[in-house]
Amino acid sequence: MPGSKFVYVTYIRITPEKLWHALTTPGIIKQYRFGMSVESEWKVGSTWRMYADGSLMDSGEILESVPQKRLVMSWLNEWKPEFKAEGNSRCVYEIEPTGESAKLTLTHSIERPDSKFIGAVSEGWPMVISNLKSLLETGDVALVYHRGRGD
Repeated sequence: MPGSKFVYVTYIRITPEKLWHALTTPGIIKQYRFGMSVESEWKVGSTWRMYADGSLMDSGEILESVPQKRLVMSWLNEWKPEFKAEGNSRCVYEIEPTGESAKLTLTHSIERPDSKFIGAVSEGWPMVISNLKSLLETGDVALVYHRGRGD
């Protein structure tokens, strides 16, 4: 059965080591993820949780963790019942050195055709990754998200 998949590729003028650090360090994550906080040990078998304003938004388990190369997580949306009902999805970060930059490939997928959750993340991920790229290259994020406008 075909599932749903979103893939995003970008090149960031940074080393794979610094990119990995940004993907796994709570204080940096909070900057490019619009104030959301993430908790995890980033080791295989450990859990991860993401919070916004103290509310659990998403959670899962670390399935693979190869520093500077690959991070794979199961992902369950916790805050929207119709997304949670779709079950666990899979999020993969792949990092490759490319000269003076790092290539980041993000793949978010679920074994469910026409997933509403993957449709939603396909709108959110470009904003998150754009913020990550901007933060790492310029020291500031590209987009600022303001809660409380019907979100």
